[in-house]
Amino acid sequence: MIQSKKRWSISRPDDKLVSTFEKELSIPRVCAKVLVSRGFQTIQEANSFLHLTEENIHNPFLLNGMDHLVERVHRAIDRQERIMVYGDYDADGITSTTVMMKTLLSLGADVIFKIPNRFIDGYGPSERLFQEAFDEGVKLIITVDNGISGLKQIQFAKSLGMDVIVTDHHEPGEELPVADIIIHPGLEGTTYPFPHLAGVGVAFKVAHALTGEIPTELFYLVAIGTIADLVSLTDENRYFVQKGIKQMKRANSLAIEALANVSGVEISTINEESIGFMFGPRINAVGRLGEASPGVELFLTDEQTHALSIANMLNEKNKERQAIVKQITDEAVAMIEKENILAGPSVIVVGKNDWNPGVLGIVASKLVEKYYRPAIVLGIDEEKQLAKGSARSIEGFHMYKELAKNGDIIPHFGGHPMAAGMTFPLENLEEFKNRLQAQAKECLTDEQLIPVVLIDVPLEMHEITTEAIESLQKLAPFGMGFAKPVYCIEKVEVASVRKIGSAQNHVKMELKQDTSVLDAIGFGMGELADEISPTAKLSFIGDLQINEWNGLKKPQLMIQDVKTNDWQLFDIRGIRQVNRWLPMISLEKNIFVAFHEATISHFSTFIKEKIWQYTDVIEQQIKSDYVTLLDLPADETLLNKLLEYHDWSRIYAHFYAEDSTYFEGIPSRDQFKWYFSFLAKRKTFALKQHIHELSKQTGWSQNTINFMSKVFFELNFVRIDNGMLVLNDHLAKTDLSEAPAYKQRAKKIELEHKLLYAPYMELKQWFEERKAVQTVPEEEQVWI
Repeated sequence: MIQSKKRWSISRPDDKLVSTFEKELSIPRVCAKVLVSRGFQTIQEANSFLHLTEENIHNPFLLNGMDHLVERVHRAIDRQERIMVYGDYDADGITSTTVMMKTLLSLGADVIFKIPNRFIDGYGPSERLFQEAFDEGVKLIITVDNGISGLKQIQFAKSLGMDVIVTDHHEPGEELPVADIIIHPGLEGTTYPFPHLAGVGVAFKVAHALTGEIPTELFYLVAIGTIADLVSLTDENRYFVQKGIKQMKRANSLAIEALANVSGVEISTINEESIGFMFGPRINAVGRLGEASPGVELFLTDEQTHALSIANMLNEKNKERQAIVKQITDEAVAMIEKENILAGPSVIVVGKNDWNPGVLGIVASKLVEKYYRPAIVLGIDEEKQLAKGSARSIEGFHMYKELAKNGDIIPHFGGHPMAAGMTFPLENLEEFKNRLQAQAKECLTDEQLIPVVLIDVPLEMHEITTEAIESLQKLAPFGMGFAKPVYCIEKVEVASVRKIGSAQNHVKMELKQDTSVLDAIGFGMGELADEISPTAKLSFIGDLQINEWNGLKKPQLMIQDVKTNDWQLFDIRGIRQVNRWLPMISLEKNIFVAFHEATISHFSTFIKEKIWQYTDVIEQQIKSDYVTLLDLPADETLLNKLLEYHDWSRIYAHFYAEDSTYFEGIPSRDQFKWYFSFLAKRKTFALKQHIHELSKQTGWSQNTINFMSKVFFELNFVRIDNGMLVLNDHLAKTDLSEAPAYKQRAKKIELEHKLLYAPYMELKQWFEERKAVQTVPEEEQVWI
């Protein structure tokens, strides 16, 4: 058995509907399976999804307050009132600020921008920056990607005499700010049909309304912010990202060229993964470690040298950020392990003095990935007696709503169901922890704390072709709300497996199903090579990619998880060096069993774990997942009795035999006859003294001669007098097979044939027959 790391939830799309989609839409069966698994029921629905048009963009004036916003902004432009765009320090906030700045500048506005410093101002609106703006002559503030939770700060701005327009997409609280206008797609009572815009999507809507036409030249900015902020890639977000990626591939932006240069991305290959894993982290890095304004400057500059200079700075900041994240993550994991925070359904809350608040969200994400618990990571400021941090969540724990229940002790917070930020007095930390643990126990079950992987597409291997994989790009972009498909191949053979990489920590396999073969790679899964027994049928989940080498294209599965429910037999017979097979065994799940005391003595030098006598295993009821059978029993029934006791999922068969007799066999009757005649002629024979000469003369081993001598002794053909073998008088006619030594040797040879020298498949069948007895339902068992 190989246990999967996650719970697999496999969608089984309707075959008839899949075939209809395949035929009517002229798409490979793999694509059709994905669409049906994702809930598409009609050709029209699927066709609309595959062929997005400008009609997918909703009218911006469906957003409540948009007409008032247009009137107020144009009035400010006409009067040359100074406008401030107030953004946020992440990639969504930076692109939102850029969209608004480009739009207002194109309209001739007197406009500046400010982005809070997370170390000085924290998240959201800042009284310090609002005062600064007022002093610089600002009459109108437009927030982008923030503001909905800045009640006190926006009240302050209003008290100074400035007008405030809030554009945001974050979860609104029970009370809204006293802004002049609020543009938010998710407010209660709104008529806007799509509530899942990113902050940059809302800014784009404002730009559309202000200019009177779709600002298509800004699609690339919307794509970056939308992907980076992990909002749903459905509806018009999907269209924005599709168009934005195409725009970036045309290399019409100095910022994109510079980002691609420093991150090693080919412009022609840009996709949602390039943006999410290469561009996004670099744009985010400046705001995580200091001032975020260079991110906006990168997108506003029209000088190539300046763009590349800023991109290089972002790249260096990202490297610095990575090092800080690793350090804090390591410290957080050490705290969690030491304090046993994971006992029962819980929220992880960890904090430390001087942890950089700019990277705590990333650390929280890594903790969620490692432990699958909601995680809050806090930077402690002892001087100010404040705790400031970020939260990431899992399905079933609505982070924003759960934080909102604690508004009396965490006065400043904001976010989404899956992510949030907060600042609160340090004296409330223990109370905050206790409340969250109680809340978690109310809404999270033990089952919910085991991660689930949703598998869209169970495939037959013959369906996996390079053409099918290439066609999957028709379904892109993938992301939140329309995740990249997870593919499943069930119960296939592993034709070959080997460890690869300098540290041998990766695995490469060739999978086989009927006549189809498929390459598979598992990064960081090198241990799998030791866990796959011959003939095992395994199920895999993962991503499908195309491996191109020397012009040859081949499909390839990137393994994410693997399992088999079948028990496995590992054949380590004949490997005399213990250090060659011992590392293959997961010691914490295994017990070593011996049938002979001498075996325990022999192996105790090499094996530091306890070696159990088979009788002790049964009498003391020792259970384990795996068992290693170190030696052969004296009798087959002893092994049968052990196997009846427990149903091990893995059996490692070593079957060490110090004095194997299989290849010597039992001497023939002619050999016995010759030896008897030899003794009869001499009457007496000094066996111990002359056995070497006899062995040399006959070509028989000394073991064979001793064995025949013992058989004669047991049958009373000879006796031993003063060390001499003496032939007895008056011999009774007795069959050789009546001698106990003869019977024992015959039994041992038969056992060695079945267990020690049988081919793998015969040995597997031998165990299968005995394990089958274990699985017979009790009502079907026959008791004698």
